[in-house]
Amino acid sequence: MATNSERQAAYRKRRLQDESGAGSRLNLVIDYGAHLALKRLARHYCVTVTALVERLAMDEQRRVTNTMSAEEHITYCDGVTA
Repeated sequence: MATNSERQAAYRKRRLQDESGAGSRLNLVIDYGAHLALKRLARHYCVTVTALVERLAMDEQRRVTNTMSAEEHITYCDGVTA
């Protein structure tokens, strides 16, 4: 019989698998007001908080990189990998 910690480890492993087979865990502490804002926005858009954070990050990255030259984009990406 699996212990609670073993069941939790298995759950976390399953949760890291998305459609492409690669997920990433993000563990952070944020301001309570920001947390409520995320929850409200997620409910407003009928998505999960995870989906909302992903959308916000990708939208902002597109906005920032939209006008970058190829060299600026390489510099932007340098040093930040999985």
